[in-house]
Amino acid sequence: MDRESDRSCTPAVARPYDVAAIRADFPILQRRVHDRPLVYLDNAATTQKPQVVIDVEADYYATTNANIHRGVHALSQQATDAYEAARATVGRFINAASTNEIVFVRGTTEAINLVAQCFARPRLAPGDEIIVSTMEHHSNIVPWQMACRQTGAVLRVVPVDDAGEFDVDAYAKLLTARTRLVAVTHVSNAIGSVVPVRQVVDLAHDRNVPVLLDGAQAVSHRRIDVVDLDCDFYAFSGHKVFGPTGIGVLYGKTAHLEGMPPYQGGGDMIRSVTFETAEYNDLPYKFEAGTPHIAGAVGLGAALDYVSAVGMEAIAAHVRDLLADATGRVADIPGLRIIGTARQKAGILSFTLDGIHPHDIGTILDDRGIAIRAGHHCAMPLMQRYGIAGTARASFSSYNTPEDVDALVAGIHEVRRILGG
Repeated sequence: MDRESDRSCTPAVARPYDVAAIRADFPILQRRVHDRPLVYLDNAATTQKPQVVIDVEADYYATTNANIHRGVHALSQQATDAYEAARATVGRFINAASTNEIVFVRGTTEAINLVAQCFARPRLAPGDEIIVSTMEHHSNIVPWQMACRQTGAVLRVVPVDDAGEFDVDAYAKLLTARTRLVAVTHVSNAIGSVVPVRQVVDLAHDRNVPVLLDGAQAVSHRRIDVVDLDCDFYAFSGHKVFGPTGIGVLYGKTAHLEGMPPYQGGGDMIRSVTFETAEYNDLPYKFEAGTPHIAGAVGLGAALDYVSAVGMEAIAAHVRDLLADATGRVADIPGLRIIGTARQKAGILSFTLDGIHPHDIGTILDDRGIAIRAGHHCAMPLMQRYGIAGTARASFSSYNTPEDVDALVAGIHEVRRILGG
């Protein structure tokens, strides 16, 4: 797949944005919770699945289920075709230069661990440095800590200001002759801040330092073009973008992937094996040992096609409107503090209420059928930066409505009435 074919396969015209029609695509939104209509505002944790994704995955098991790459029979060939078609869909979606640069993994966490162990670890020596930021998810902290412990390297951390803005000036000063890798989030899962990743990449590349971007939150909020970003690695999870759980993607530039040893040994990642040695398979298969999550990959392909049909720009504009509405309306609630007020934000509203634990906020909202997330959001260093244990987090997606914002605001007032915040 080349970039020319990518352009020809991208839908030229997205359908008009109709939130009622979009909601009808998601069967779970018809549910009632505690005898209330479901208001699902936990999209940063996982997104719901449209019927087309559910149908495609079920149809795979009902009509095509077979192992891939290894069989000459019809089902195996059809399953292989479906799996590789999904890889091509992913490549088009993020504008990769080649499908060889698309590695299927279990999710963002596995993708980052793969890079930490197969790319970073062999290149690290005592005193070398890896740069992350204060707002990283634990999945973009702990793998680098492990690599540092294994090699004697050191983790350096870019600060964020009170608004949750990535400190570009501090980052530039952290880049030194000892920097071996930069690994930062594209969008914060905890507070929604959008990192100026193109600037991050450019500054790193000026020193020939490779960059990994954690795109778990960005992938459902903005168009991703890895060629334009010029990042060395990009990682995301299918379940964050309306796809199945247990499937994700590591994009890597071909030269990097070719130079990396495999992450796991087993079937399908080899050309030949003797008791003395093994010859590894070509890209991307040398990183896909064993039977993969075939149905998950097929479902992810369907999810990305669904997003393309709706239109990423339309989704992003809709979510921006919801976030602006919610932010403006909660700002005047006594005792409420918004955590993360960066100028560029994705659809995440993270907040605290004076004297009220986030879990209590979440519990009372749940009783009203409103699903949010409460806690540290696997971003404990960021919570420590703000001097709090956690937040209540409402996160918006394509199918949320102004009425969902109404329910959230009314629910917060109910929390204050009950608990006296």
